[in-house]
Amino acid sequence: MIAIGERINGQFNDVRRAIAEKDGGPIQDLARRQTDAGAAYLDINVGTAAEDPLDAMRWLVETAQAACETPLCLDSQKPEVIRAGLEVCDTSRGVLLNSSPLSKKSDPAVLDTYASMAREAGGSLICLTMDTEGVPQTIERRVEIAAELVTRAMDLGLEPDRLFIDPIILPVNVPGAQGQPGLILQAIEQIALLSDPPPHITMGLSNLSQGAAERSLINRTFLAMAVSHGCDSAIVDVLDDALVDAVAAAEMIMNMQIYSDSFLKAYRGQAGRQR
Repeated sequence: MIAIGERINGQFNDVRRAIAEKDGGPIQDLARRQTDAGAAYLDINVGTAAEDPLDAMRWLVETAQAACETPLCLDSQKPEVIRAGLEVCDTSRGVLLNSSPLSKKSDPAVLDTYASMAREAGGSLICLTMDTEGVPQTIERRVEIAAELVTRAMDLGLEPDRLFIDPIILPVNVPGAQGQPGLILQAIEQIALLSDPPPHITMGLSNLSQGAAERSLINRTFLAMAVSHGCDSAIVDVLDDALVDAVAAAEMIMNMQIYSDSFLKAYRGQAGRQR
């Protein structure tokens, strides 16, 4: 599992406060703790509270990468914020850009922009299965968009193994959305067959349980199910020990990891190297 640590995000109060005060201590602590927990990438997202998101992104990138060697995942729906992060990012470690839809009404060429930035940085790109019509509600349309993403990205110079396709998980407590997780599992299986080598498949896991009770239980149960269907990446809380243990068990049961009585310890020892 390519785990992308979710916690350096301005939506969290401690990170929002650190950005406002330019206090690097909490950011570097999160960078180190997530690295120690097995994160392959650290997601860097300024959120919506920063007065100057470009400056905030530069500061977050410089602060986090000074604390550890873990490559970063620069996360913004605004290309100019991604570019600001790339200006100071040590891309020799690797870099992941998060994220681009196939297209959107305000910017039909958005995928071209993100793919070009990823290619020039020698990095990879998370692509969302959504277009100008929004998030699709069917398996078929998700897979169609994923196929278009793979084809277009290859035309733009990104091979499938540098793509992370996100089928977009919705909150399970939203009316009418409870059937979506099952559809996404079926879509994952089909997306994995689109190319050889296949694209990676990822998801913003915490979206599933947004606003629900028993968030950790919901998240880890679905992620274990997703692993069994071909998901090999997720943006997750790597500090949630129960979730990481569930992934380790799922991969062992699916014969992706060798069983031993210390399989949990072995998994944690090699988790961060899976990128």
